[in-house]
Amino acid sequence: MKDEIASLLPHKLEVQEGEVPVESKGLEKTKLLEDLRELFGSQPLAVLATQGEGTPYVSLVAFASDEKLKYLLFSTTKATRKYANLSANPSVSLLIDNRKNILEDFRDAVAVAALGKIEPVEDFELKIMENIYLMKHPHLVDFLHSPTNAFLKINVEKYIVVSHFQHVVEVKV
Repeated sequence: MKDEIASLLPHKLEVQEGEVPVESKGLEKTKLLEDLRELFGSQPLAVLATQGEGTPYVSLVAFASDEKLKYLLFSTTKATRKYANLSANPSVSLLIDNRKNILEDFRDAVAVAALGKIEPVEDFELKIMENIYLMKHPHLVDFLHSPTNAFLKINVEKYIVVSHFQHVVEVKV
């Protein structure tokens, strides 16, 4: 269980003394997932990290999540470095945070790294996924339906949640 859910101390994963690992009780995991849903709903943009030709690359994307937080959705133009990187390497990280760029962020900000692999949105799920995305971003309907764009989903393997500047918890979904 230590490799699934743990607090991160510099250079090694371990549960911090006196803390309950998030998955040891269902209530803690349920509360954490509720908090993630709320955070994801409040943030329109996230930072997508891709890699191409051995070089990391980050970009902003408008994202949405499904109710179970298994998938994160976004659309991108196919004629971009981001899309070329995704085509070459489907492994990604998406950073969602609530920072305000003020001093209190060191104490109060929460940042979540979603780690997973890119998959195309399949035809059988397209309408449902489009509805999820457009409920959050109705102003992007033309962008989403453009023939030059790709509608993609991140199949999330785990979330790494950082709060209070250095408290880290991993959650597999």
